[in-house]
Amino acid sequence: MSDGLVRLLDGNTFVVSEETGDIDASPTIPTGLFSFDTRFLSKWVLSINGERVTALSVEEVEYFESRFFVVPTVPTPLVDINVSAIRERSIGGSFTERLTVINHEPEPVDLRIRIDVESDFADLFEIKDVRNKRGRYYTRIEDGCLRLGYQRETFRREALVSSTAPASVDERGMTYDVRLEPHGQWVTELHVQALGVDGRDLRESLQGRPGRIGTQMRQDLAGWLAEAPRLTCDSPTLTITYRRSLTDLAALRFMPLTGPGHALPAAGLPWFMAIFGRDSILTSMQALPFAPDLAATTLRLLTLLQGIVLDDFREEEPGKIPHELRYGETTGFEDQPHSPYYGSADSTPLFVILLDEYERWTGDAATVRLLERAARAALHWIDDYGDLMDDGYIWYQRRNEKNGLENQCWKDSWDAICFRDGRLPSLPRATCELQGYAYDAKLRGARLARQFWNDPAYADRLERQAAELKERFNRDFWIADGEYYALALDGNGRQVDALSSNIGHLLWSGIVEESRAGKIAEHLLGSRLFSGWGVRTLAEGEGRYNPLGYHVGTVWPFDNAFIAWGLRRYGFTQEAGRIAGGIIDAAEFFNGRLPEAFGGYDRTLTRYPVLYPTACSPQAWSTGTPLLLLRTMLGMEPRGEHLVTRPAVPLGMGRIELLNIPGRWGRAGALGRARRERR
Repeated sequence: MSDGLVRLLDGNTFVVSEETGDIDASPTIPTGLFSFDTRFLSKWVLSINGERVTALSVEEVEYFESRFFVVPTVPTPLVDINVSAIRERSIGGSFTERLTVINHEPEPVDLRIRIDVESDFADLFEIKDVRNKRGRYYTRIEDGCLRLGYQRETFRREALVSSTAPASVDERGMTYDVRLEPHGQWVTELHVQALGVDGRDLRESLQGRPGRIGTQMRQDLAGWLAEAPRLTCDSPTLTITYRRSLTDLAALRFMPLTGPGHALPAAGLPWFMAIFGRDSILTSMQALPFAPDLAATTLRLLTLLQGIVLDDFREEEPGKIPHELRYGETTGFEDQPHSPYYGSADSTPLFVILLDEYERWTGDAATVRLLERAARAALHWIDDYGDLMDDGYIWYQRRNEKNGLENQCWKDSWDAICFRDGRLPSLPRATCELQGYAYDAKLRGARLARQFWNDPAYADRLERQAAELKERFNRDFWIADGEYYALALDGNGRQVDALSSNIGHLLWSGIVEESRAGKIAEHLLGSRLFSGWGVRTLAEGEGRYNPLGYHVGTVWPFDNAFIAWGLRRYGFTQEAGRIAGGIIDAAEFFNGRLPEAFGGYDRTLTRYPVLYPTACSPQAWSTGTPLLLLRTMLGMEPRGEHLVTRPAVPLGMGRIELLNIPGRWGRAGALGRARRERR
């Protein structure tokens, strides 16, 4: 299943093109060459003798490398192809395209080969409207190279285009007049460098290091895959999906400008190739049994960015963990608040949860002690700034009325939080999963305080607060006539009564009363929420339900992975297995790369998952989904210095063996086999 786009990426530098290799940016599709939130190529079009090329096939060699096989005509059964071209493209040290044009005729042929080049230097926030740029564009031809530039005060970005073969360069591209001998070839290498303020490579000028060349990237990927646990299983789909997930996770790693010198996962291509607190935390949690270093980097970096002051524009508050950090023009000139922006209510409790889970897996007590102040500040934020209504719950209401997010939970689209009849609730809002995260964070914070911070009194207080929160939550959020938890409370204290996937997050946080867990499992696997592929974000029949609505009916793989994990926590192994099986089945139709979201249509209706039109792919927490599902199916949990496994492999998966699992135990293995369970 393909959307007709080809993606290459290396951290937050990436290129999105058509299947021909051409880039011809439109207002709706973020095609182009991007680095640090700026588009450096908005047009890159190959033509031969005035004809644009047609794709024959595309080979995605690695996440940073691909080959396009194209011809300058539309192939038909009655017309032989006399000329073809191969575009070998990579990103790393720069954007590089090796163009080979081949003559298939026994006679010489004269060709005019042309590359049209443009750059609008759009900020990612401007993709839909680049007409109102406030700076000036310039173009220069220098020593056979084409320099495209944009400057607004001290902000400057340039694309420098060069070619190994001599070209006739004009302000809109490069032209080659070539005579090809019979069965001959012509080759040139084109390079595009993304340059920053001082005319140096953008990554070197911002990060202090240049981009990597292909050889380095191949060595890095080989080392990354070699360090990961080795999977053998009976499911070909799971095998392919696991390999794709590890590779995509490697591709999404990038080194931010401020940080400990290691990589963490960006959120997703193309819109979210940046630090997202929530996304990086949840992805790192999914990946803990496979790549624990991601969690260490994520925790340390987010600590450096943790809120210190009150700032309404950026929604910063003391102790608050950031939501998003960008580097583009609109952020630099404060047209957008993302430097960083703090508009999420869940990143802060999730930070504490990840810190505890990281120590449980790795035994890295030094990091827990190093980050004590940050964790205490995050726990203080929950009780102080997070509790807007002074009733013990986490609430959110944007402080930035100009361009802050209205919904500041993971379902952050404008209509995601709604009543059963479709009405939108008043602000502030307290969504149910936020309370589960707060409960979990307090219990985990208590463990850290008692075992590592030498503060048993603080641990006792956190545990007491958690118990009170659980009791209060189960009273105020429980909808008695429907026997499920409300999606949220609104500003007037009313239950926002839509049935949603958020109730699944309550299971993995542990805030659900044991006597009610069975009903929650029934709802999650019932026909209104479960499509057969996965749990919908909003139940069929709700007022705003739409199978292609971003947060009101689509299926999100990451959402399902955490729901399955929660079901296992409460002993619902068959239900967790059904979700795992549905998501892995869906992955087959996406060639092992689970997208951000897909349609909530019933499985019996479509027989294949319908791609959400603008889904990010790859996307970090979708990439992490198969990893958490493996942990769930194999029942992997750290217990002291040991890895304990309680396999519950769903029917159809057969045998699953995972070896070389890193942790405080060194390296361990897990084995599970599908068996019919008696209930």
